[in-house]
Order: sequence, then structure tokens, then C-alpha cells
Amino acid sequence: MRSLRARIGVLGLALLTGLTLPTTATAAEETAPTVEERRLDAAAPQEILRRSGFDTVAPDFVRVLDRARSYAQARRAVAREGTELWRRAVDRAQGRGPAGGDLSRDDDRPLYWARLGMTRELRSWEPGFPVSEQQRARLLDELERTSRGQTTILLHSRLRSSGGTPVPRGEDVKRILVTGFDPFTLDRDIRISNPSGATALALDGTVIQTADGPARVETAVFPVRWRDFTQGAVERALRPYLPEVDLFATVSQGRVGRFDIERTNGAWRGGFGDNENIGRTETVPVTDPASQPQWTSTTLPYAEIVAADTGRFPVYDNTSVTEIPAGGTGPVVRPEGPTPDSTARAGGGGDYLSNEIAYRATLLRDRLGLRDRLPGGHVHTPVLQFGAGNTTEVTDPEFVRNRLDIIDQVRAIVTAAVSATERTRG
Repeated sequence: MRSLRARIGVLGLALLTGLTLPTTATAAEETAPTVEERRLDAAAPQEILRRSGFDTVAPDFVRVLDRARSYAQARRAVAREGTELWRRAVDRAQGRGPAGGDLSRDDDRPLYWARLGMTRELRSWEPGFPVSEQQRARLLDELERTSRGQTTILLHSRLRSSGGTPVPRGEDVKRILVTGFDPFTLDRDIRISNPSGATALALDGTVIQTADGPARVETAVFPVRWRDFTQGAVERALRPYLPEVDLFATVSQGRVGRFDIERTNGAWRGGFGDNENIGRTETVPVTDPASQPQWTSTTLPYAEIVAADTGRFPVYDNTSVTEIPAGGTGPVVRPEGPTPDSTARAGGGGDYLSNEIAYRATLLRDRLGLRDRLPGGHVHTPVLQFGAGNTTEVTDPEFVRNRLDIIDQVRAIVTAAVSATERTRG
């Protein structure tokens, strides 16, 4: 058994709620590396992996795969190694275990690039037993979900406060769900980090202290790929847990120098290229499109969040959308939100995947009958910027400070949201 560098490319995955039905890939897709994987051998990703100690992840994964003697063993190994990658990234971000190098512990990029190393090896893996195209697709799906924390939401055995102190058993602990994203726009700058992904790593399994007592935060990360969202990745990951949580926040990187609590989300994709350099311009595809609304709304306590002292970046209640008014033909910006019977062209968070995860999560909330009792919505962080003049180095002190400040402020925003919600209920 051996692992070849001539890699099998993208295998279609149909990620329906609770079900994985791989689609048929073309011959070209089977032999070509993915767009994301082709970036992996560039200098910056390799430096990030080396300076975090995550450069050993893919080679170690190959050795584990090659010990498998059946598809069932391989699937267990993939699930175990994917979960271990997520746990390792979370532990590094939260100061447990060796740093593995001089790269700041709060960095989300080692997880992203190490995962791509694993998927590349899994595509090219040649076991000593038959593996069908559908089985390989299921293995890739298992690796994606486990290494993003999507299969361990609310299932950690230990509760930790943000300072690392275990929370006593028996306390009435609120449950909070926070999601982040992979880095994106990598062809513009391959060094990019995503503060929402870094926040997910920093907060996963921790407990924050709110005005109403402790609240446990569980997190997951999503890819910046239209196809995963089309195939129901958001609904599949969140559906089992929304009825169990007390508040959720989808988080992504937004505008320079500010946080935004996005009031309204729109059912429209604007066509900007994703991490596979694919664009989609269409109505957000969901199940039961006949009942699909053009708009969904946050149920986060936005006024209280904006009023709270959460950190150095200003926080805004963003009510603006872009719509085609009823009877109209062209898009119009509405600073105060959509008008009756209008057609969405951009939510407050735009028309990219940040808007879409907000739309899908809040639509799922509503379809589950939770709108009146579950606070949830989208938080846009500031753009994570490098220090002035840094156009080549993968990190610098200002870059690290900005990311740490954003992480701390998201934690404070979530704390303010939980506290405000409990005051309202009380």
C-alpha cells in the first residue's frame, strides 16, 4: 500500500440533512487536485505548517491510512484522525500542550492547511482492498466534518472556563453555539487568516461567565465553498443542536475596523468566487423552496450588544439591505431594511457565504419552530489586518494583536448577548 502524489480530485458530495449521497465525478475531476489543495505547496502555507508543528499531520495520516485492512477500519481511522486534528487545533489555541513552533497559538491557519494536506493524501490513497468512488467520497466527508468540530458539538466531556478552570458539575450551564469559517480570498493573499475561525478554536468547549451564571460555548468551522452550502452542510451540522442551545451566533469576517450585528439576511447569492474559484449567482437553494422567504431576521439582542462595552472595535446594528422592490426591476439599497414583498439581492451581511450561513441558520431556526424562544443571528468581525508595510511575512505583532482583540471581543459580545437575553426572560 502506498500514497501517491498524483492525486484524485474532487469527488462530489451531496450532504443532505442526516444523509451523505456522493454524486458522480467526471474523469477529469477524479484525476485533478482541487483548487484548494493546489495552493498547499506554496511557500506561505508550508511555513505556517512548519512553524506550528502541523507539518507532520499529513505524513502521520498516511501511515495511519496504510495500516487499515478494510474500508470499515479506514472509516474509523479517518474519523479518529479528523477529530484529533480538531482537538489538537483547539488545544493549541487554548494553550494546552506544546506550541509546536513560534507561530502564535491563536492562529487558525494551521488547521486549514493541515486539513488540506489530509484530504490530498486521502484522495490519492491506494489501499490493498477495493474502495469505490462512493466510499472514498464518504471518507472525505467524514474527514471534513470531524476536522471542523461539526461532529463533537455539545459532546465534550470536560467543561472549561475561558481561564481554563473546570466548571463544577451540577450547575445550570447555558449552551451557546458559535460557528466560524476557513480563510478565504487566498489568491489575493495566501497568508490570510480568518478571525472567525480563530474565534471558534479559542472558544470551543470553554465556559463564559454571564450575568445569569456560566454558559458553555461549543463551536464548529465551515468551508468557504458554495457547493457545501448547496448540499446542505449548514443544516446537516446545526439541525441536531439548535433545539438544545440557548443562543447561537454565526460569525465571519466583515468590514474594516468594525463589528456588525446583521439585522436581516437575504436569500440571494451574488456570485463572488469561493475557495474553489467558483461563483454562484442565484436564489439561495434550500429544501422546500415553495415556502422559502426572501428575508430572515436576527433574534440576537442587537440593541443591548451595541450598547455594551465589549472591546476596542465599534459595534453596529446594521439594518441595511439591497432589494428589488415589489413591482420594480432593479436593485435598491434600503438603509432601514427590506420593504414588503421585495426580492432579496443582499442582506446586511452582503450576498456571499457569510450572509448565506446567517440566512440558512435563521431559516432553520424558524422552520424548527424556535424563532420566538431561540436568540440567534450573525456577527461580522473586523477584517484581520497585517501590520503596516508587511506584504510578505506570514505574521507580525500587530496581526497577532488584532486577532486576539477580535477573539476577545467576540467572547464579550456573546457574553453580552446571553446576559441580555436572560434579563429579558427574567
